[in-house]
Amino acid sequence: MGGGIGQSLLKDGLARVQREVDSVFDAMLPVPQDSRARLVEAMRYAAIGGGKRVRPLLLVSTAELFGVDRDRALRAACAVEAIHVYSLIHDDLPCMDNDDLRHGKPTLHKAFDDATAVLAGDSLHALAFEILADPETSADPFIRVELISTLGRASGKDGMAGGQMMDMMAEEQDYDLHTITRLQQLKTGALLAASVEMGAIMGHVPPEGRAHLRAYSRDIGLAFQIADDLLDHEGDETKAGKALRKDDGQGKQTFVTLMGAEKAREQAKALVEQAVGHLAAHGEDARMLAAVARYIVERDR
Repeated sequence: MGGGIGQSLLKDGLARVQREVDSVFDAMLPVPQDSRARLVEAMRYAAIGGGKRVRPLLLVSTAELFGVDRDRALRAACAVEAIHVYSLIHDDLPCMDNDDLRHGKPTLHKAFDDATAVLAGDSLHALAFEILADPETSADPFIRVELISTLGRASGKDGMAGGQMMDMMAEEQDYDLHTITRLQQLKTGALLAASVEMGAIMGHVPPEGRAHLRAYSRDIGLAFQIADDLLDHEGDETKAGKALRKDDGQGKQTFVTLMGAEKAREQAKALVEQAVGHLAAHGEDARMLAAVARYIVERDR
């Protein structure tokens, strides 16, 4: 698949899934006519109309490989995105990264207030598992339980939250490359991997049949974070829609500080090609997943 064809496919795929995710969240989050209205408005502010939607695209594209109904896959994709959005809300708070800008607009606690931001994050976290427990997501209760288990593990101490804690401790400790890799496999890689895994779970693929998809996820997860580190190091804040150069200011070790920008860039590209190789058995059916992998190292935001 040529670069131009892949970019066009990805652009169309991202645009479609962005519209679909916004539509699902819009339907799931009607504003109540009581004093909860501010909370739901905050949830909508964070969840609708922002973000690249890479995780939903990964889940839907994987599910498509195995003939899963798109509407059901989108519901599971929104569960993952709800977790991702909640993590960004909390990550931006003054007690964590203290950011003022997200997706080119004021962060939630700036647009509303700290307490509302905490509750909006909590509510999106709860919504994720409410979605996965609903028979509308899957008629099979065993599939629903496995989806809940997979996302729960990827979200907590053995996944994203654990990685965030390691990242916070990085200001006080000098991490080597092995530790930085482990940190990012949890903080960034866990939700990306869960997205792919959940797509396969919905397709009734047994655990032993998902090994190549796990390998793909592992490689794109690391490539994603290396690309993020490069973006933080040398990107354009206007395009990124968020503050950059934070890691340098906090004295944190990253893939770029440990490897140098050029070697880090080469490593990310190698990981992407390796990831695409894991999809070979699916042929042209996996062209969207391959396009997502290549996009990861080419993005500017």
